[in-house]
Amino acid sequence: MSIELVTLVVRDYDEAIDFFVDVLGFSLVEDSPSVTDDGAPKRWVVVRPPDGGAGLLLAQADGEQQLNAIGNQTGGRVGFFLRVSDFFVAYERMKSAGVEFVTSPREEPYGNVVVFRDVAGNRWDLLGPVPQP
Repeated sequence: MSIELVTLVVRDYDEAIDFFVDVLGFSLVEDSPSVTDDGAPKRWVVVRPPDGGAGLLLAQADGEQQLNAIGNQTGGRVGFFLRVSDFFVAYERMKSAGVEFVTSPREEPYGNVVVFRDVAGNRWDLLGPVPQP
């Protein structure tokens, strides 16, 4: 058993694709026309980290309730965790691309970590490798 997708509510499909693909380096797995439960047009957009794992279903907000959830899907907590093999290279690349970091990098028992915001404003941990004893 595994988690296949996690929905991330965003303002705009293309803005979100640009962030996750061009800035973070995810792969665009699917971008297909679809329809909402009531028949309105939408897109089925899936991005996935290059090394695998659960993908993100980028869902453009539909209605006031979903618009209000953008950037606050986890109540202001860090809700997403991106582990990379070279923490400082990824951090500098993301910083150069204009990613908003809300903390400074620090070392924890589970690896180097820094908090950043995605294109929608959600908080993520960028994590380095787990230190070897």
